[in-house]
Amino acid sequence: MTVHFIGAGPGAPDLLTLRGRDLIAASPVCLYAGSLVPEGVLAHCPPGARIVNTAPLSLEQILQEMQAAHERGLDVARLHSGDLSVWSAMGEQLRALRKVGIPFTVTPGVPSFAAAAAALESELTLPGMSQSVVLTRTSGRASPMPEGEALVNFARTGSTLAIHLSIHVLPQVVQDLLPYYGADCPVAVVWRASWPDQRVVRASLSTIEVAMGEGIDRTALILVGRNLGAEDFGHSRLYAADYDRRYRPLGTAPRFPAGSE
Repeated sequence: MTVHFIGAGPGAPDLLTLRGRDLIAASPVCLYAGSLVPEGVLAHCPPGARIVNTAPLSLEQILQEMQAAHERGLDVARLHSGDLSVWSAMGEQLRALRKVGIPFTVTPGVPSFAAAAAALESELTLPGMSQSVVLTRTSGRASPMPEGEALVNFARTGSTLAIHLSIHVLPQVVQDLLPYYGADCPVAVVWRASWPDQRVVRASLSTIEVAMGEGIDRTALILVGRNLGAEDFGHSRLYAADYDRRYRPLGTAPRFPAGSE
């Protein structure tokens, strides 16, 4: 028996990984975060599977479901939205399972920031502009931010920012970022990235609050940076005709001679 933690992706059912799909299909028990995981993903559950929406459950109740499945020798598919490596509450579940000796696996999923970037048709790291993406959030009731991770500290780097779980404090986000990015810096808010009702709002730091309108109050990602929609950036050297690389050795003394490992 194994508990399979699976990143179910950002919303579109077909953005589930093949490994995730196969594990769901092989697990007689499925625990899913019903507030964020689309029902289309549950179509992969086997006939007769026990399917439990964990949105109204406490950690203890979720662990009880896992323990009950363990005692019956039934594999569990534990579905979280996006990718499990950030803001999934997976860590506390793994810690509890380790303590009682219940085996588990972890399968990554498509993260929401990647789905948002795809919706914007944007590369978040452009040559000569920004080569870093900061995944962050602001303090909330569930998890306060460590003192050193204040938004203004990340803003000082000039990196592209992917700000999660913060649309409800958009005015404060704008106030924190304006001194570092400037009023004309591009901003995009992507609501329910990859879902059928996805919405995208593009503006600048000085206009985003007005542009937002009504109806977007959660499950939205804020992206900030000069890379968004930029056209005036340099070429990567990777594909330059005169760039000596392992799979295209050039010159009389290439760094990686043909046939080398």
